[in-house]
Amino acid sequence: MTTRIRQATRDDIPDMAAIVVAWEKDMPWMPEGPTTDMIETAMDEVFDLRDIYVVSETPPETIVGYMSVDPNTDKIGAIYLTATGQGLGKALIDQAKQGRRFLWLQTHQPNTRAHRFYEREGFRVTGEIAPDAAGTPAQYRMEWAA
Repeated sequence: MTTRIRQATRDDIPDMAAIVVAWEKDMPWMPEGPTTDMIETAMDEVFDLRDIYVVSETPPETIVGYMSVDPNTDKIGAIYLTATGQGLGKALIDQAKQGRRFLWLQTHQPNTRAHRFYEREGFRVTGEIAPDAAGTPAQYRMEWAA
């Protein structure tokens, strides 16, 4: 099996949305989120405004994760993977760091595994963000600088 990272296309949106929905269902501390259709619509609306990469395995090509970065703010808006501990998240972070001297992201406070991962990648907690909706957990702001 071969793993590769490539720039996403709009055809990847359904797979990316399905990964988000599955992740939210697997997190016991996340309330029920938006539907797959709602996520697909939101992704389509910002698609041309983001640097979006997918991780795929072949053959046949199967999307196993993705990352979205806002090139105007250097914010990683999303990193979602179907499996962790395989180096895929690191490969995506390395992709995001290329050509940049600063990145930031938000991560849910109960997601301690993600915090440890980001810290290994050089990110540091720089602030706390209150919940943005009823029932959702507070978040940390984490930043990386070269």
